[in-house]
Amino acid sequence: MDASDVRIGFIGAGQMATALGRGFIQAKSITPDRLVACDVSADAANRFASQTGGSVVAGAATVLAQSSLIFLAVKPQQIAGVLAELKPGITSQHLVVSIAAGISLAKLSAGLGSSRLIRVMPNTPALVGAGASAFSRGEAATAEDGKLVQGLLSTVGLAMEVPEKLLDAVTGLSGSGPAYVYQFIEGLSDGGVRMGLPRDVATKLAAQTLLGAAQMVLSTGQHPGQLKDAVTSPGGTTIAGLHALERGGMRGILMDAVQSATERSKELGEA
Repeated sequence: MDASDVRIGFIGAGQMATALGRGFIQAKSITPDRLVACDVSADAANRFASQTGGSVVAGAATVLAQSSLIFLAVKPQQIAGVLAELKPGITSQHLVVSIAAGISLAKLSAGLGSSRLIRVMPNTPALVGAGASAFSRGEAATAEDGKLVQGLLSTVGLAMEVPEKLLDAVTGLSGSGPAYVYQFIEGLSDGGVRMGLPRDVATKLAAQTLLGAAQMVLSTGQHPGQLKDAVTSPGGTTIAGLHALERGGMRGILMDAVQSATERSKELGEA
């Protein structure tokens, strides 16, 4: 399977499925006539169709019949029913990619048999083309399958392959991470307001500052510590602010947040 002949189907047509489908179309990875989806919500299905140009069908079995690569984009509690519906029609020609949180490759394989499976942990900034995704291949998935999925996911941000045992840590870091960053932006904005800035100005400056700093890390390849040192003058304003962050234990708090979310991801996967 390669991108030139793949037909992509989504079972579940919510925000993440729509973001991915739209990204694939905008990147010209596929054309709308090779994109199909289903969803129990008519509103979600209609949004998918209007934003991607893809078609909408009645159920999972029809998506399977019309697709060679199938994204499982339903809630974890719906997975068992979807797998049971798909199993009779799955063949070696199908590649199944799950973005259902906490559902292991072993559980997917138990439900579908020896299928070509890939498990993905995306995050919500994929909605604006700035996602961070990690994926793991099942035993039957080939290296070419991995390259195909990585290429598709890269249309909506960064995509990296990791061993499945690390996906819970990915969930704790980049899966839950946007929420941590939103709090950080809100905190910076609050600080600006406290010092006299209007709220809208403070929030825009805070968000753009994080965006720019993140782009510096990705573009330069330098360690964040090096970039921090480059803007920290002896006895200046930045070191005074950094001192306050260190007194508050910001670094340890962030580490604790990733650890707590990772542990919770493991608990959900075992449920």
